[in-house]
Amino acid sequence: MEQLPQRKGGFGINDRHFTHDRGQRVNEQIRISPIRLIGAAGEQLGIVPTSQAMEMAREAQLDLVEVAPLERPPVCKIMDFGKFRYQQTHKRTKHKPHQQKLKEIRVRPKTGEHDIETKINQARRFLEHKDKVLLNVLFRGREMQHVEEGQRIIAGMLAKLADLAKIEKAPSMEGKRMTAMLAPKA
Repeated sequence: MEQLPQRKGGFGINDRHFTHDRGQRVNEQIRISPIRLIGAAGEQLGIVPTSQAMEMAREAQLDLVEVAPLERPPVCKIMDFGKFRYQQTHKRTKHKPHQQKLKEIRVRPKTGEHDIETKINQARRFLEHKDKVLLNVLFRGREMQHVEEGQRIIAGMLAKLADLAKIEKAPSMEGKRMTAMLAPKA
């Protein structure tokens, strides 16, 4: 098994101060001196010893954060590290685009008018949320002899949702169910 080299100062790979994976070094974790310093307002303060930079950060009641460790000398900035990390995690989560989902609405040929209205309102909410909607009319037993009842229901639903949606797949029979696919209008 290959032995990984230990860092200067005798810290092992599993030591909690080993920061290779963890991102920026903060305050006392910065051991290299001198460093290029950027102030809290973003102004260049030049190359200063690490101890002096730490004092400046303490006076401002902020942290000294290493932002470019691979530069020579390393670039450090005086900032509120907790606030910085919070903003970084918020940036990652905030800019996720809406993942379009397929929502299914199921009715039967004998479903009452009011229940169908409720299902239409449900489909309307899904479409407003930019999700696709699959309308299903399920037939069982003797209901298969009255397919026109299912066509009437699905046509009525499509007519009431026409303002919000475009028909992606026209109504068609698939075994014992009649399906139609709706997509939100762009």
